[in-house]
Amino acid sequence: MQDKKTASNRLIDEKSPYLIQHAGNPVDWYPWGEEAFDKARQEDRPVFLSIGYSTCHWCHVMAHESFEDEEVAQILNESYVAVKVDREEREDVDKIYMSVCQSITGRGGWPLSIFMTPEGKPFFAGTYFPKYSRMGMPGFVDIIKQIAAMWQNDRARLVESSEAITNGIKPRSDSAGSVNALNVETMKKGYAQLAGTFDPVWGGFGVAPKFPTPHHLMFLLRWYKRSGDSRAVEMVEKTLNSMRSGGIFDQIGLGFHRYSVDEKWLVPHFEKMLYDQALLAMAYIEAYQATGKSRFARVAREIFTYVLRDMNSSEGGFYSAEDADSEGREGLFYLWTPQEVKKYLGKETGDLFCRFYGITEEGNFEEGKSILHVPSSTESLVIKEGMDSTALEKALKDGRNRLFDIRRKRVSPLKDDKILTSWNGLMIAALARGYQVFGDQSYVNAASNAAKFILRNLRTSGGRLLRRYRQGDSAYPGYVDDYAFLTWGLIELYEATFKVSYLGEAIALNQAMIDIFWDEEGGGLYFTGKGNEPLIMKSKEIYDGALPSGNSVAALNFLRLGRLTGSTDLEKKADQLTRAFASEVMEHPAAFTQLLISLDFMIGPSQEIVFAGDPAAETMQEMLNVFQKKFLPNKVMLLHPYGEEGKRLAALSPFVEPMHSVDHQPTVYLCEQYSCRRPITTVSELKTLLH
Repeated sequence: MQDKKTASNRLIDEKSPYLIQHAGNPVDWYPWGEEAFDKARQEDRPVFLSIGYSTCHWCHVMAHESFEDEEVAQILNESYVAVKVDREEREDVDKIYMSVCQSITGRGGWPLSIFMTPEGKPFFAGTYFPKYSRMGMPGFVDIIKQIAAMWQNDRARLVESSEAITNGIKPRSDSAGSVNALNVETMKKGYAQLAGTFDPVWGGFGVAPKFPTPHHLMFLLRWYKRSGDSRAVEMVEKTLNSMRSGGIFDQIGLGFHRYSVDEKWLVPHFEKMLYDQALLAMAYIEAYQATGKSRFARVAREIFTYVLRDMNSSEGGFYSAEDADSEGREGLFYLWTPQEVKKYLGKETGDLFCRFYGITEEGNFEEGKSILHVPSSTESLVIKEGMDSTALEKALKDGRNRLFDIRRKRVSPLKDDKILTSWNGLMIAALARGYQVFGDQSYVNAASNAAKFILRNLRTSGGRLLRRYRQGDSAYPGYVDDYAFLTWGLIELYEATFKVSYLGEAIALNQAMIDIFWDEEGGGLYFTGKGNEPLIMKSKEIYDGALPSGNSVAALNFLRLGRLTGSTDLEKKADQLTRAFASEVMEHPAAFTQLLISLDFMIGPSQEIVFAGDPAAETMQEMLNVFQKKFLPNKVMLLHPYGEEGKRLAALSPFVEPMHSVDHQPTVYLCEQYSCRRPITTVSELKTLLH
C-alpha cells in the first residue's frame, strides 16, 4: 500500500478540516510549527504563510487557481517553505499577521497571504491574488517569482522596506497594456461628461429628441454610491420624476413611450417598446433602493402592470412593441380634449382632471388635442385650493380608470406580437429584480414562465438560441444580444428564486455564447457568430445606445457568474473584454455606461453572499430581505439549502459545499473584495454589519 505521505503533504495528519482540504495539494505544505521554520533556516528560504478557514469562498478560489496548480507548486516547493494555518484553530497567529496586512495594505481579510523571513518577520502581505495579473491586481506567479529572485539577489531590500517591495511587484504599465486603462478615473470621466450634458430644468441628457437611456441613470446611481457625489443622484431623480410626469409616460394606460421629441418629455414618439419597459423598470427599482423614495417603487410597479396586462402572451413570452399610430394617425389612441373628458367624468371631476393633467382647449398636440402630463404648477395649484390629498388621489384614480375603459373601445395601435429572445431576457431580468425588492409573486411567476417559453421554443436541440418566435415559428440563429440578455435574465431569476436549474441554464448559455461569438485574437464578442449568415464583415459592438450592447452586458455576466461559481476564468474573460475596447471607451466613456456599470463591479468592492439553511425559515426570509431591499448593485447571492438541491448547487459552485447552517440556524456567509467574514446567524448582526 502506498504511504499516505507520498500521496499527500504533511497536512494529512492534521485535524482541521481546512488544513485537510489542502492535504492533497501539490504544494508541500507544512502546518505552523518549528519544523517549518527550522527547514526555512536550514535551507535559507523565505516562508510563505497562507491563512484561511474551511468556509471561506476566496480561500477556495485561490486554492483551486494556485495551490492545486503544478506550476505554482513547483515554484513554492523549490524557493519557499509553505505554511498553512487555520485561522479558527490558531487565532493568535492570525491576529498578528492580519494586523501586519492591515498596516501595509490598509485592509485585511481571508485568504491572508504573508511572505516572511525564517524568523517569522513579515516583509510583504496581501489577501487574494489571482494566479496571473488581472484587473489591476498583481499575479501570484509574478509575486512568488520576483520575491524568490529578490531573496537571492537583494535580500536587504526585503528586510528593510516592505513598502518598496509592494511597489516593485505591481504590474508595470508597459507590460499591463490597456488592462489599467479602464479604472475609476474612466468612471469619473464618464460621470463628468454626463453632468456636462445634463438638462437641469427637465432632466435627461442633451437636447431634443430625448431618449430614456436607463443605463445612464443606473451608472449614475453607482457613481453616487461610490463617490458620495449628491449631484449624481439628483440627476437621476430629476430625470425619473420628469419622465413620469411627462407625456412620454402613458398617464392613463401606464408604460413608457419610446422617446420624447422635445426637451420637456411632453411630446413622445408614441411607440411602446418592451426593452424600454424592462430597462426603465430596473432604473426605477434601483432609484427606490438607493433613495428609499416610494414614488420610484410605484412607477416600477406601474410599468409591470402595463407589461403583464398588455404585452404578455398566453404562451408566456413577451411581445415586442405597440405601434405609435392608429387609424393612420400618430398618437390618436392616447389624445384627449376637455370636452371628451368632461363628457365621461362630469363637469366638476372632468375640470379637475383636465387641470391636473394639462388638458386644454388649445391642446398641446395636433388639432387641439392634448397629451396627458402632470405640470408641476398644476399639481401645486390643486393642492393649494385646499383639497384633501386622499380625496384628490381617489378622484384622479377613478377618472383614470373610467377613461381607460373608454379608451379601450378606440381602435388600438397595432401590437407587434413577435417574441424576441433578447428583449424577453431583459424583461425576465426586470421582473425577477422586481420580485426581489417588492415580493410580488406575479412578477416572478411571469419571469419564470417567459424563461420556460424561451428555453422551450427558441432553443435548438443542440443548445443554440434562435432570435424570433411568432405564431408557432422560430427562426434565425441568435445574436450575441440574445445570449447576453437572456443570461442576465436567468441570473436575476436564480437570485429571485434560488432554483439551481436557472443558475445551471445561465452557466451553459454563457459558455455557449463564448464558444460561438468570442474573438480569440482580439478579445470581445462579435455580434454574429458561428451559424449566422456570413456578411462582408463581422462587427463587435460596445456602444450603449437605446439598448446596452451585448458586450457590455456580457462583461457583467462574466463577473457575476464568475463570483457565483468561483470561476476565475470568467473574470479573466471580463478583463479581456474590457481591454479589447479600452481605447474606444476612454475617448468618450459616457457613451458606454453599461460597460461602466460592469467596470464598477470589476473594481469593487463587491460582495458574495451565501445563505445556508432552510429557505422557508422566517429568519432566512428576513436575512434575504436585508440584502434584497438595500442598494448593493455589486453583489451576488447564493442559497445553499439542505438535501439534493444543495448538492446540485455545490456541483455548479463547489466553494459553497462546506458552507452549511451553523447549529441548524439560517446562516449568512459574507465575502467582500476577495476576503470572507465569519458566519452570521442573526438578523440584527447582519443589519449592524451592513450599516
